[in-house]
Amino acid sequence: MILERWKIHVYGQVQGVGFRPHVYRIANELNLTGWVQNNAAGVVMEVQGTALANFISKLTTQLPPLAKIDKIETKYISIEADEIKFKIIESETGSVSTNISPDAATCLDCLNELFNPNSRFYHYPFLNCTQCGPRLSITRNLPYDRAKTSMDIFALCVECKKDYEEPDNRRYHAQPTACSKCGPHLTLSIDAIAESINAGKIVAIKGIGGYQIICDAKNEKTVATLRQRKNRIAKPFAVVCLNARSAKNLVTINSEEEQQLTHWTRPIVLLRKKDQKSLPESVAPGLAHLGVILPYTPLHYLLFNYFAGKPNGCEWLDDNLSHTLIMTSANSGGNPLLIDDDVAQHELKNIADIIVSYNRHIVTRLDDSVLRIMNKKSFFIRRARGFVPTSIQLPQAIPSTLALGSYLKNTFCITRGNEAFISQHIGDLKNPATIEFFHDTLNQMLKFLDVKPECIAYDCHPDLYTTKIAREFNLPYFAIQHHHAHLASAAAEHHIAMPALGLVLDGYGYGENGEAWGGELLLLEKNHYRRVGHFQPLPLPGGDKASQEPWRMACSVLHLLGRHNEIRKRYANKAHLELLIKMLKNSLHCPLTSSCGRLFDAASALLGLQDISYYEGHAAMRLESLVTETFILSSGWKIDKNVFSLLPTIEKLLTCDPVAGANLFHGTLIAGLAEWIEQCAQKTQIRTILMSGGCFLNQVLAEGLTTALRAKNLVPLLPQDLPPNDGGISLGQAWIAGRTEICV
Repeated sequence: MILERWKIHVYGQVQGVGFRPHVYRIANELNLTGWVQNNAAGVVMEVQGTALANFISKLTTQLPPLAKIDKIETKYISIEADEIKFKIIESETGSVSTNISPDAATCLDCLNELFNPNSRFYHYPFLNCTQCGPRLSITRNLPYDRAKTSMDIFALCVECKKDYEEPDNRRYHAQPTACSKCGPHLTLSIDAIAESINAGKIVAIKGIGGYQIICDAKNEKTVATLRQRKNRIAKPFAVVCLNARSAKNLVTINSEEEQQLTHWTRPIVLLRKKDQKSLPESVAPGLAHLGVILPYTPLHYLLFNYFAGKPNGCEWLDDNLSHTLIMTSANSGGNPLLIDDDVAQHELKNIADIIVSYNRHIVTRLDDSVLRIMNKKSFFIRRARGFVPTSIQLPQAIPSTLALGSYLKNTFCITRGNEAFISQHIGDLKNPATIEFFHDTLNQMLKFLDVKPECIAYDCHPDLYTTKIAREFNLPYFAIQHHHAHLASAAAEHHIAMPALGLVLDGYGYGENGEAWGGELLLLEKNHYRRVGHFQPLPLPGGDKASQEPWRMACSVLHLLGRHNEIRKRYANKAHLELLIKMLKNSLHCPLTSSCGRLFDAASALLGLQDISYYEGHAAMRLESLVTETFILSSGWKIDKNVFSLLPTIEKLLTCDPVAGANLFHGTLIAGLAEWIEQCAQKTQIRTILMSGGCFLNQVLAEGLTTALRAKNLVPLLPQDLPPNDGGISLGQAWIAGRTEICV
């Protein structure tokens, strides 16, 4: 056996996840000597002994749950003659290039302590360890040490200090660790909170990433009161259940959905409702799916423990518990999550009956992530807590680029080498609070990553906030067409370098000459695109107002069909109807749009489902919810010089009931799109089909079109690491700008 010494650098998500104790335990198990430490790039170690190959194998195959290795570098170095043990040494500072772990749901080891009367963590709502607990939400700077988190004001008690300093302990250098003697405390007891919920009260509770509203989901009066106080007319609420078994009382759950539901990232998962009326319809009115999340903090578990009768031990965690809670963000008027205690006390007093806080500062606000399973894979609707700031690997390194993202569902992207860091969901950049959140988060992430951008990318719409600030950075800047960015995001994620066809289906994007695009077939080649097809343009009577009032889009398609008497018959009760008809006939205040989203709106309104949209995608979601089994109207579409029209199907909807109409619309749209794409694929000899845009959050459409294209021997690719909606386009903007010649 040959004695060797290696210096090993490990890059990735390796700080604050128990990685150094992991190294320490393996080294001792194999009788190795040396040391390990955090540094600005990740973790560095020197390891000496006769089993170094075995050490590397165990290091990578037995990772702690939250750890993620992107790269390992090793080199031989000189032997240290008198070294007798392996040790963990203090962190090294320098230029930061490491990654921090996302916040993680409470682990089973901590739950065992939470409900063990003999543990000093018994019923303590802030326990955690290196396997779980807050990370990004409490971190001010890197490297990740307690002094750089909002735990710095809590001095460790004797027992916690011993845990923190003992390498064999699960809480060794667990930066948020604390107990009831030395850590944060709630302003109200768990019993009092739970009793208030049982009494039908609406409670605002400070969570990991911001204040949340919690109440009894089965109390119809309470749900109605919450809607009235939040002025949230129809947008669905998410619910929290104790476990997947309990959730199955409300929804159907397949194996892929259960895997995501129980994962340590703990997203909200969109699941199909069961037929029985287990919850008031007002929780998710008119929709076939319900957003479900499981507990992810000790406080959540303690509330359910109260509802279960306060049993000790963990056996009850597998029980079928009927208690179901609404859990939604505690904010108003499209503002971001509240994290400041004083602001919360002021802004929530007219929404919540009780406001519960604790004395630890939230550094970074984080919404719950939302996803659904399509094609047996997870697809993001919103990417935030549990996933941010995990990076996405690019096909190649590009200059450091800052992409400012979209107007709606904003995220931004910062690249560092071949890594892309996409921010958590910011929201719609249409009010001062959200814009302040955007800048605070941007400054924080630039500091975390220790990056100085070399160029700026932004949406080409001239009137957006991001467009206005792009030039303020005094760097090369690049305006990126909205739908090009959608497809480039998917190409970057899937490492597609060859030419590809791309289908973007969404509500709106600023076109090349200022048109309203949204149903686009593009050819991507290298860093450029060409528009090779689009949906038949529809008039938008009243402009943007038509996106909020689907009945106007119904009038638009009826106008194109020459059915003006049908407009009068269906919408006689609408104000100024004759004026709207005149506008359509004379093309006044009726800009054109190729938007697929507006086509969904028209179909929904014609079937009598949704005349007014109370939230984005409302009409389309109502339409999708009625689908039982799709079928195809064989003559339901037209393709003329690469212009795609579904007007024959729209006309057929006039004689359909809502369920038949929903089935017909979806089935025919899928078949028509598949033929349209196949024709273009044959002309260009391209088989790779990128698909993106908010319409692809429609499960029926996404799965149906994927299946149809595969049947035609094409290769369809949807975004998976980011949402297909506008929450994902910042990656595409960065990928395009970072590869532009002037920037390289």
